[in-house]
Amino acid sequence: MAEVKLDEKGLVPAIAQNADTGEVLMLGYMNPGSLKRTLEGGEVWFFSRSRSDLWHKGEVSGNYMRVKSAAVDCDGDTLILQVEPDGPICHTGESNCFFTPIEDFPEFYRDETGPGVLEDLFAVIQDRKREMPEGSYTTDLFEGGVPRIAQKVIEEAGEVAIAGVRGDAEQVAEEMADLLYHALVLLSASGARPEDVWEVLRERAG
Repeated sequence: MAEVKLDEKGLVPAIAQNADTGEVLMLGYMNPGSLKRTLEGGEVWFFSRSRSDLWHKGEVSGNYMRVKSAAVDCDGDTLILQVEPDGPICHTGESNCFFTPIEDFPEFYRDETGPGVLEDLFAVIQDRKREMPEGSYTTDLFEGGVPRIAQKVIEEAGEVAIAGVRGDAEQVAEEMADLLYHALVLLSASGARPEDVWEVLRERAG
């Protein structure tokens, strides 16, 4: 039986290749749910990292990809899908997503969206705990100890709930950000890590 290794976000990269020409069309990401739909339905589903939801490739453009076969590499951490595309695959109208040549050393940037932001924020929190800089709110929280941090988590959870009852989506997002920040501080103060939470969630999703 094939084994697929998921990354820390519960995803695996999947390369789509034209089954007739061998042309590499695109790279997407899959979770167990999107792979299951792909294998059972015969059309490619990915997991959208920006929307945190399943994404039926072609649902907007009409250019679906029909799966001829699927395989996993020798390390179990990358999938390749042999597909028949209905039309151009890239949202730009190009036949594939790899049409920008690299002639000089490129500029690099980091995607600041999605769950990776939590990892970055936790790294900052850990640094504050080590250095305890004066004037830092995070330092004040650590100096107050776990009881104070826990109380802030309770307060922020209440604010999220109130915003939700009011149906204020913008306020829910702002209050949820506060809750996540204080929850990460509590994790740090308790000696736990986000990875521990991700592991529990993966087990529950299995």
